[in-house]
Amino acid sequence: MTEDQITLAVAEPSDFADFKHELQDAFAVAVAKEFGSLPDGPIPSDDDLTAAMNAPNAVVLRILRDRRKIGGAVLTIDTATHHNSLDLFFLKRGEEGRGHGVRAWSAIEQRYPETITWQTHTPYFEKRNIHFYVNKCGFKIIEFFNKHHTDPNHPHQDDPFGEDGAFQFEKVMRPA
Repeated sequence: MTEDQITLAVAEPSDFADFKHELQDAFAVAVAKEFGSLPDGPIPSDDDLTAAMNAPNAVVLRILRDRRKIGGAVLTIDTATHHNSLDLFFLKRGEEGRGHGVRAWSAIEQRYPETITWQTHTPYFEKRNIHFYVNKCGFKIIEFFNKHHTDPNHPHQDDPFGEDGAFQFEKVMRPA
C-alpha cells in the first residue's frame, strides 16, 4: 500500500470562505465533545480568522492529499528572525487519524528550512492536539497560560471554554 501524497499550496483569497468554514467545522468536533455543545457562533470567530489570515507575515496554506483539499494551516513567517509560528492547523472532519497531519507538518517544515524555532498553542482540553504536537511532531511544552498566568499576547482575551487555559509549544529546528 502506498502513502497518499501530501502537498501544500498557498490558499487563494477566493478559497478563504471555504477554508474558514472547514476549520470551524473541524474545531467544533473537539469543542462539542469536551463541552457537550458549542458556544454561540463558530470557534474561532470569523473575525478572529480574518485577522489571523490577514496579519502581517501570515501565510495561508492548503493541505492537499493527491491534489484534494483536506485541511489547512495559517503560519506567521518572520523572514528576519526565522522564529515562526503555526497559528492555526486543521484537517477536515474525516481526514484525521491517518497520518495526514504528521506528513502535512513535515511538508511545512520542509517548505521553511531556514526556521530556527516554531511556536504554536492549543487549549488545555485538546488532548489529541497535545499528543500530536509533543509525541508526533517533536514540540516541547514551554508555557501554560491560565487565569493565574495570562498570555501576554492576549491578556484580556475571554476564554469561551472556562478557565482551563492553554499550552504554548516550541520546536527548535536549529540553534540560533
